[in-house]
Amino acid sequence: MTILPRSPWHANRPLVERAGHVSRVLARHGLATLVEQSGLGRFRPRLGRFGRPADSPVGRAVRLRQALGELGVTFTKLGQMLSTRADLLPAEFVIELAKLQDAAPPVPVELIERTIVEELGAPPDRVYAAFDRVPLASASIGQVHAAQLPDGSSVVVKVRRPGVVDEVERDLEILARLAPWLKEHVAMARHLDLEAIVSEFAWTLRNELDYVHEGRNADRLRQAFADDARVWIPRVDWERTTKRVITMERVGGIKVSDLVSLDQLAIPRRKIAENAVRMFLHEVLELGFFHADPHPGNFFVQPDGSIAVVDFGMVGRISEGVRTHLLRAGLAGIEQDPESLADELFALGVAGRGADRGAFTRDLDHLIGHWQGRSVGELSAAAVTRELGAVSFRNGLQLPGELALLLRVVSMSEGLGLMLDPEFRYLKFAAPIVRENWRRGRSLRAGFARLGRATAEAADLGLELPKRAGRLLGRAERGELELGVRHEGLDRFAHELQGMTNRLSLSMLLAASVVALAVALGVNGMPGVERYVRVLFALGFLFSLAFGAWLLVSILRAGRR
Repeated sequence: MTILPRSPWHANRPLVERAGHVSRVLARHGLATLVEQSGLGRFRPRLGRFGRPADSPVGRAVRLRQALGELGVTFTKLGQMLSTRADLLPAEFVIELAKLQDAAPPVPVELIERTIVEELGAPPDRVYAAFDRVPLASASIGQVHAAQLPDGSSVVVKVRRPGVVDEVERDLEILARLAPWLKEHVAMARHLDLEAIVSEFAWTLRNELDYVHEGRNADRLRQAFADDARVWIPRVDWERTTKRVITMERVGGIKVSDLVSLDQLAIPRRKIAENAVRMFLHEVLELGFFHADPHPGNFFVQPDGSIAVVDFGMVGRISEGVRTHLLRAGLAGIEQDPESLADELFALGVAGRGADRGAFTRDLDHLIGHWQGRSVGELSAAAVTRELGAVSFRNGLQLPGELALLLRVVSMSEGLGLMLDPEFRYLKFAAPIVRENWRRGRSLRAGFARLGRATAEAADLGLELPKRAGRLLGRAERGELELGVRHEGLDRFAHELQGMTNRLSLSMLLAASVVALAVALGVNGMPGVERYVRVLFALGFLFSLAFGAWLLVSILRAGRR
């Protein structure tokens, strides 16, 4: 990703005004320390006037959640993202930020209608046979209205809030500018790749703003579950869909959280829970592409127990290589093998350059010991993911974004199952499906398929290799080939080497002083200078004694380091 040079803060007045507003909101919620540490302090002088009293009964995590919710869509989404990152934040913050709700006051319907005219070329009463001016829901990014097509089918129309893109881009610019400051000035942030975290968050949020992207996500999942009667994905009306407006089939049924209605219709709740988890496992293990916002408001139950899913703005992607390492990590956990578990987590990119593998493995060993003696059915997936996140946090490790999102969805889908049936055991139900997928992936047929792909890739590389080699040799002949070397730890080595050289020089100086004292003793008996030599000898002796003691202590300290 190319990073364009940024203009100074003072050259972008809207950015400065927004940064000042952010700092004031944080300070008003008693988070002045965070303002200073983040580098926002320059935009809000005299923060102390706005902070809550030190004895405020409201904890820091609660105050942070309240402040992020007040700051709008970007910071609400940021808080929701951070609630999935137990590897980045202490547990109290992760739990509290998970309570952030993505809701916003309704947009005046006149603005919604104006957006529809701008995007679809006509007012709603001409684009749709009927359009309900009262919204069904209003979130931070878009507002949903019920409508009807000319053929009589019911649809929902989601319209992006006016001005939200400019607001998000301004906030993302602020976050991108603050990331290097945090890394330089906050000790806890130095081991984190904050630039990558902000970049990944920005990519995800921009995709949510693009309803064409959401429609493609829905189409992909609809095709994947076309032959599965247990899952229903609504169809996108592409004639009435743009980046700012999306029209989809209206989903009927009962909200999955309406347990009373489910019981009145005698729909087995266990069956619903199993269908939801089976759908998620199929997305992760088979497709490598999954719905990443499985909260109860996005699931509707049909009379036959099948599930309809809505809202496809947030999705996750898991490559085949990552899926393989995840499966191996799961097996290592089941077999209580901390070394293998550490191997697989390292292969997933959990450990950075400064990771202490020994300490990490010991922590995993203790964690597995905590699970020892319990069957898979007795373990909670949410508890396991939280504990793995806590181990990563203690060891200064950082989960890849796709893995953190997956663990969040695992926890949420388990919570959905437990809400439907308190006796539902997520891992017990999922274990046979995971093992079957593992066996199928290791079968002879799958092996031949992988061999075929590898052969095709090798053939393509063989055809391209002469061209690439020719270009490389040509650059070498023209002197355009440069070798980049990145050193790690050389600064510390150079510093230690300089210290050794300095101590050696001082030792030589001390030796010269001792020799000078010996010469002074030799001339002590000379007439006329005896008194001066004694004074000089006494001063030199005291100096050499102190100097030698200091040098000895310095050498001993360097040896211990």
